[in-house]
Amino acid sequence: MTDAAFAAALRESASELLAIHRRAPRIVRYVADLQKWLLSQAALALHFERKLNPSCPPLTASNLAKFLVENHIASHNTVVAHMKEMAYYKLFEPVETTDRRAKPLQASAYAETLIRQWFEGHLRSLDGMDAGDRCRWSEADETILYRAQPRIARRLFNHPDWYSPPESVALFVRSESGSNILHDLMSRVPLAPVVGERTWVGDVSARLTAAEYVISRSHASRLLAAAQNQGLLGWEATQMSGDCWVSARFVLDYRRWQATKFSVISEVLASIE
Repeated sequence: MTDAAFAAALRESASELLAIHRRAPRIVRYVADLQKWLLSQAALALHFERKLNPSCPPLTASNLAKFLVENHIASHNTVVAHMKEMAYYKLFEPVETTDRRAKPLQASAYAETLIRQWFEGHLRSLDGMDAGDRCRWSEADETILYRAQPRIARRLFNHPDWYSPPESVALFVRSESGSNILHDLMSRVPLAPVVGERTWVGDVSARLTAAEYVISRSHASRLLAAAQNQGLLGWEATQMSGDCWVSARFVLDYRRWQATKFSVISEVLASIE
């Protein structure tokens, strides 16, 4: 695989993720920070494991907290609040049970549709790198998602290169809607090898960012200003608007971080019979 092939795959993947945002902006905005993304993936892992094997633990706040205990992704209170939010957005729904104390949940059909779009979008990107047929295989067998997603989630949860991203990436993915903004910036980077310290990515401003990603203009301004202060991006003009560049370090940090995820997905798919 060449650097250009990987860059093309990342661009395609970023475009797929942004397309999901446009189809479900309120939901994707909610999970567009790394902690909530990890919590959501963990919840889906428990859901799919139980879907395949009813003897597996149900999705409850207590069981989800146990899933997270080793790497301290979130506190029990954060887990409980997240599950309530997921139910509010109709991504998870109650399961009928005789034990009213447990309050188990399961993913809704809508949630399964969204995670399948995420999963198969990544498979298409991987196939583009090596002319594979992972996506066709998944489309022909719906259980590939059920079997693969829990393994992917568990491996990423225990992979510090993923849950502890470089500082440049962390600035975005630990902020509200920051993942969307990050993918947007990186989807504009040309496929040619990164040369020099700056790569121009077109018109970027707090006003446009706020409108596109359903956040306040002040939040968008703070995030872009923080990135500018770290030397991650900047503008041709003195104001934070107009033609914008991103630094080579920022691009390479993002690509290395994404490579961790793609490597895990590829290895998991290869292990499924």
